[in-house]
Amino acid sequence: MEYREIGKTGKYAGVIGLGCEHLDNKPYEQVKETIETALEHGVNLLDVFMPGKEVRENIAKALGSRREDVMIQGHIGSVNINHQYDISRDLGTVRRYFEELLRLFGGYIDFGMMFFIDSEDDYQGVFDTGFADYVLKLKQQGNIGHIGFSSHNPDMAMRVIKTGLPEMLLFSVNLAFDLCPSDTYTLGQLQNGFNPAAFRGLDPKRAALYTLCAQRGVGITVMKPLGGGKLISKEHTPFPAPMTVAQCLHYALTRPAVSSVLPGCKTGAEVFDAVSCLDASMEERDYAPLLGTLRNDFAGNCVYCGHCQPCPAEIDIATINKYLDIARLDEKNVPPSVRSHYNGLIRKGEDCVECKSCETRCPFGVKVISNMAEAVRIFG
Repeated sequence: MEYREIGKTGKYAGVIGLGCEHLDNKPYEQVKETIETALEHGVNLLDVFMPGKEVRENIAKALGSRREDVMIQGHIGSVNINHQYDISRDLGTVRRYFEELLRLFGGYIDFGMMFFIDSEDDYQGVFDTGFADYVLKLKQQGNIGHIGFSSHNPDMAMRVIKTGLPEMLLFSVNLAFDLCPSDTYTLGQLQNGFNPAAFRGLDPKRAALYTLCAQRGVGITVMKPLGGGKLISKEHTPFPAPMTVAQCLHYALTRPAVSSVLPGCKTGAEVFDAVSCLDASMEERDYAPLLGTLRNDFAGNCVYCGHCQPCPAEIDIATINKYLDIARLDEKNVPPSVRSHYNGLIRKGEDCVECKSCETRCPFGVKVISNMAEAVRIFG
């Protein structure tokens, strides 16, 4: 397992986590086997957004004495009134469900996630009521370690981040979502299938969200990396061929600010398949050929795919381009963490020998040599 810091929280998560949604309505033995397999392979981040009492009890029971070996993303405002998943901003209802979650997991939730902020109504329900104050009080009391939120809307997510309250974001990240213009994207696309005719290159709003998170030190954990299974399905993929699990997870992990990807696994075998992707070769993880099957609106933009490697000077070109994209947001105020990460690289822009082997291999015509020179100018 590889580990990354979640934003500036000081907490490190395995790059592969576990989304527990599909453990709902499963027998305890299946839940136990899934959780134990995750622990065995170094998974230390679990998302428990489901409001049902039984699934929460089963997960807590399966963890047992190993509760301290994992970090829990627990959601504030997720309820199941009338036995259906729902959202509530009523503080009495919210407290009742979240306090039950606290009780089950030892009185402490590592990441208290403000649940589902996608619309103006969602935003007002959190910030124009006592909801956000309640969440802040939970942190002050030591009931939660860090404040986060979940969203599927890049515009609304950026608005929430700019309040300065959240330290992390649970966001839906996959290649098909990122290719859909966000002003036409709705959650209904996931249920109804993807329309590749709508793909217009990487959506600038979603790209801006990832970069803003990196600039502000807000860590991203990823939901729906497989697009609800449609991206790996021969019948439902929007691409000429299904993506592999390795391609899906690798794509999400190459986005700026992403710390951990949480595929929804319902068996130990599915957990094993997910963590095994870390042993896949770069060729097996490569998603660039899929982009090459689409209308090429990626010209000149690095998508961090790694096709430029190997570099004879051993420069990690995609990583430098990622830091550079973050720095370009505000060159006069480059986040110290980004500058530190750049300076911590063994090989930097100044080591470029301008051989252009990277540019001849890049599928999208990125001006790598110019970018390396710009990195030297900005980072020194």
